Amino acid sequence: MGQNMRGGLRIPVLMLLAVLSGSPVLAGNWPSFRGDHAAGVHDGVNLPETWDVAGGENIRWVAEIPGLAHSSPVVWGNLIFVTTAVSSRGKADFKEGLYGSGEASDDRTSQTWKILALDLESGALRWERTAHEGVPRDKRHLKATYANSTPATDGQRVVAFFGSEGVFAWDMSGKRLWSRSLGRLDAGAYDAPDYEWGTASSPIIDGDRVIVQCDVQGESFIIALDADTGKILWRTPRDEPPSWGTPTVYDGERREIIANGSNFIRGYDPATGKELWRLGGSSMITAPTPVIADGLIVVASGRRPEKPIFVLKPGATGDITLKDGQTKSPWVVWSLQRAGPYMPTPLAYRGILYVLQNQGILDAYDLHSGEALYRQRIEHSGGGFSASPVAADGRLYLPAEDGQVFVVRAGATFHLLGTHDMGERLMATPALAGEMLLVRGTSHLFAVGQDEQQTPDPVQGR
Repeated sequence: MGQNMRGGLRIPVLMLLAVLSGSPVLAGNWPSFRGDHAAGVHDGVNLPETWDVAGGENIRWVAEIPGLAHSSPVVWGNLIFVTTAVSSRGKADFKEGLYGSGEASDDRTSQTWKILALDLESGALRWERTAHEGVPRDKRHLKATYANSTPATDGQRVVAFFGSEGVFAWDMSGKRLWSRSLGRLDAGAYDAPDYEWGTASSPIIDGDRVIVQCDVQGESFIIALDADTGKILWRTPRDEPPSWGTPTVYDGERREIIANGSNFIRGYDPATGKELWRLGGSSMITAPTPVIADGLIVVASGRRPEKPIFVLKPGATGDITLKDGQTKSPWVVWSLQRAGPYMPTPLAYRGILYVLQNQGILDAYDLHSGEALYRQRIEHSGGGFSASPVAADGRLYLPAEDGQVFVVRAGATFHLLGTHDMGERLMATPALAGEMLLVRGTSHLFAVGQDEQQTPDPVQGR
């Protein structure tokens, strides 16, 4: 499944299986969508300044992944987990690019939903398990897949969410622990109930709880399942239309689950599911995930006309919705209208908030004051951006749908460091672990990392 590509020499990684059991645990886990607390940041990775997929330069390995999925890889120790859905009619596909139509795919054939565990050092397949087989209970958006949600792991188990097909958990060796149906989850356009777009919110693991946000047509809810058994610990109704963001836990003096939503952005008590606070003013379609950075909470959405960015203080109580004309309050540090991203989750790094629009406009703001630092259009091939940016060692990594990864210097002024073509469309957000950038394309997982005996100086940020 994987191929070793150090120095441009391709060696089937199955030849390395004899030594895999003794491979060390590499530093840095990436346990869920966008890593710990959805931050998207992992310094000390020492990634190469340049790489070349075709020539094998600074490509540690490439692993073929069957099926079709937009879910991201997650990492714990020396294991990478990816999910996928394999169509029985052969190679499934999606429509990329910038367009406004909302029709569903015609792929309603039987699917096999899977999770794969790969070795971090080599890309070799450690184990593969089938979660479910059958005809999908829902359609999917023409641009989506039947495996949009990123899995989550805590080093004891790995959890995958496949929408109406259910939630599934395995231990680290691939033993099925439990599964639970959450019923049919019909997620589509708020103003066109007949559309079916599919779910994309990813599960998170918070201590002994698996948290799943299910905003759908009808009865939306957020739910906590026992991580060991799948038993329902609490289930809180949400008066919300469909949404696609992943909840995030603020792990401060008062712990809060932050959930994006159209009617209200909300904070919940992780232990009980009780709503703690709510903030109105979002878009009617919300997809970005809340981000925790420097003790602040960043929540955004990009559907016109609102397109808001909110930077919040934790610890609020009750309704903290801004009054007409307000841009800040005791709980809202700053906010902007008509500035939020539609799909990519914002990135807060070294005191700067980066906001990437689908069409390739990158905005930078001072995280604490909201001061605009720059606006720059990324000269891409035309397909736009759906994946979210990540950062490491003074660099930002922006994956474009057409297959390029744009590398931008972190800081108050824009500087493009390089563009790297992965040779495949990129819809999944990359992961950072084991001194590698793990980039998922439509058919392969690429491990970008220094060839042996090379360690560049990190790019200095602001």
